[in-house]
Formats: sequence, C-alpha cells, structure tokens
Amino acid sequence: MGAFHPEAGPITSYPGTSSEGMGDVVNLRKARKKIARQHAEREAAANRILHGRSKAERALDAKRNAKSHRDLDRQRVETGDDR
Repeated sequence: MGAFHPEAGPITSYPGTSSEGMGDVVNLRKARKKIARQHAEREAAANRILHGRSKAERALDAKRNAKSHRDLDRQRVETGDDR
C-alpha cells in the first residue's frame, strides 16, 4: 500500500473533468422552437402596431389618401396626347 495523508481525504475531482469554463447542455430542438416563438412574437407586435387601428382611424386615413390623389390629379397638365 502507499502512503496516505490523513488530512488530504479522497480525491473528489479528477483533472480535466471540472465543470469550470464549460457551458450548459442545450437541446437544439427546444432552442430553435424558442427562437421561432420569440421571432413570431416580435412580428405579431409589429403587425399589431401597423394593422391594429380603429375603424375611424382607417376611415380618416382613406379620406386623406383620396384627398391627396384628388389634389395630385388637379395639378396634372393635360397635353392632349393619348398615352
């Protein structure tokens, strides 16, 4: 048998097996699904901002667009050419 130091105790960690500096194990399927859910939520939030308007807001926007088209048509110069 070899020499045993009474205060040293048994070896609990072996060289090269330390968890220091190592990352966590990641399930790639779950990570991809999580990223897809986050992307979908961001896209839904953007769509709520763009399309989440009341009927009055949509009507006002339609009236503004119609007025701008009318004003533009009034400024058009008639040349007599059939183009």
